[in-house]
Amino acid sequence: MAQIKIAAVIGGGVIGGGWIARLLQNGIDVHVFDPAKDARQKINAILENASLAANSLIDAPRPDYGNLTFCNTIADAVKNASLVIEAVPERLELKRSVYREIESDTDQHTLIASSTSGILPSDLQCELQYPERLLVAHPFNPVYLLPLVELVGGKKTSAETIERAKTIFKSIGMRPLHVRKEIEAFIADRFLEAVWREALWMIKDDIATTEEIDDAIRFGFGLRWAQMGLFETFRIAGGEAGMRHFIEQFGPCLKWPWTKLMDVPDLDDKLTDKISMQSDDQSGRYSIGELERIRDRNLVGILKALKANQWGAGETLADYESTLRNRSSGDQ
Repeated sequence: MAQIKIAAVIGGGVIGGGWIARLLQNGIDVHVFDPAKDARQKINAILENASLAANSLIDAPRPDYGNLTFCNTIADAVKNASLVIEAVPERLELKRSVYREIESDTDQHTLIASSTSGILPSDLQCELQYPERLLVAHPFNPVYLLPLVELVGGKKTSAETIERAKTIFKSIGMRPLHVRKEIEAFIADRFLEAVWREALWMIKDDIATTEEIDDAIRFGFGLRWAQMGLFETFRIAGGEAGMRHFIEQFGPCLKWPWTKLMDVPDLDDKLTDKISMQSDDQSGRYSIGELERIRDRNLVGILKALKANQWGAGETLADYESTLRNRSSGDQ
């Protein structure tokens, strides 16, 4: 089905588990290493959610499900793998120690992709013997449903590595976004960080609760962003005169004191307790498992609607299904 037959995933948390699910659903055998005692249980729960979502979402013949193997060591996991996805906690020295083990048990052509959400790939690859084969492949939760993956190369990452990664991730139904300049937190998380900062101030200053902030997003501009993003949405706001008119009309607002973007409230115990209690009031009646399935059902509905209009993430889904049909026909 895909460009690779065997992949290794190091770390089976929320992101690692999502990678495992997407790879398995594309007929790729996955070898996983995670030393946590409950790793198998957590991964199986993610796989169950992913299967439910894929069965509702994909309207094309899918490849035979890949084989999942739990390994006792990193060496066992990466043996014979063409792609190694690192999804361990965000600690630079931990990641570097994992890469040292990966390098000792793979050849120089094995692709190494880090799922880090903000560490620079140049910092990750600086101790590697073959640093040209490492890049960041930053996905979004749930990985088995959301198609975006940010690809970020370090100073020593080769152009061939970026192109190989684009081909692999596109073949499993994702939308690779090549971040051409190395920058902390890349593109999407830098944007989310700005929204997060404003939200923290609104809660601290008793302007809005966690639920009210979420309502402002999910009942309003979030629905526009889901299918048009930021700039295309603003272009429409400019009317027939387009983006230039929008900037001329609303640009002066940038000089108004509307934002505390450069300032961050202290996340002390008082503010942390406040956020936690409001979040419990908002969503505490659901278990995390229930919230995950509600999220997945909603995403399936949105993606299907976008697919019907050949737009945004729905166009990526339609292209992926077309690829599945073509490959299925070719196998017969």
